[in-house]
Amino acid sequence: MRKALVVYLMAGAEAPDLAAAAVAGGADVIELGFPFSDPLADGPVVRRAAERALAAGVRTSTCLACLEKTAGRVQAPLVPMTYASLLEAYGWERFAADARAAGASSLIVADLPVDERPEIERVQLVAPTSTDERIALAARETDGWLYLVTVAGTTGVRDELSPALAPLVERARALTDVPLYAGFGISTPEQAAAAASLADGVVVGSAALLAAEKGAGALERFVASLRSALDS
Repeated sequence: MRKALVVYLMAGAEAPDLAAAAVAGGADVIELGFPFSDPLADGPVVRRAAERALAAGVRTSTCLACLEKTAGRVQAPLVPMTYASLLEAYGWERFAADARAAGASSLIVADLPVDERPEIERVQLVAPTSTDERIALAARETDGWLYLVTVAGTTGVRDELSPALAPLVERARALTDVPLYAGFGISTPEQAAAAASLADGVVVGSAALLAAEKGAGALERFVASLRSALDS
C-alpha cells in the first residue's frame, strides 16, 4: 500500500507554485500553514516562516485566497493548519465554511482539544502523552486520518526519529482502524522511511520549508527523495 506523504508549506504568494512543485515531487497532501503570531506547537523554522508571512501582510483573508489559488493548481487534498485564536477571531463556522469553499479538504487546529468545538470537522492530533481514552476519542472524531505527534514538544528538524513513535503507533493501532500519519521532527528520507514502516503516512514540515527557501525546484527534488524512500 502506498504510504501517504503530507508536505507542509506556509501560505503566501509563493505557496501555489511551491505546492505544485511538491505534488510533482510526489506529495499526496499539502498542509497549508495559516500564520499565527504565537504558534505554540511550532519550532523555529515554522515560526520564522510565519513571521515572514505576517510581515508581508498575510492575514486570514489572504490565506483563504492563497488556498483557493493553490486548489486551482494542484489536485492533491489541501489541509489548512492553524490555531484556535484565528478561528475565534474570524468566526468558527464562518472559517470552516470559507475554507471548504476555497478548496480545503479538512482542517488542522493544532491547539483545539478534541472535545471542544465538535462541529468543526478536522484532523485530530494525539501525542505520546495522550491517554488511551483520548486517543480513542480523537480517532472517533477525526476527519480522514489521525495525526500522530511523535514528540512531546514543538515541530522542527531533528537528527533521529523519535523513539516515542513506535509505542504510540502500537497503542493507536489497538484502538482504531483509521489511517495514522506521523509528524513532528521527520526531516530526512531515512527518517520518513522509518516512520512509514510503522505508520500509514508521514508529515514533513520544517525540512520542507527549508528546501522551499531555495526555490520550487529544490523543494520538488527534496520531496522526490522522500517519495523514493517511502516507495522503496
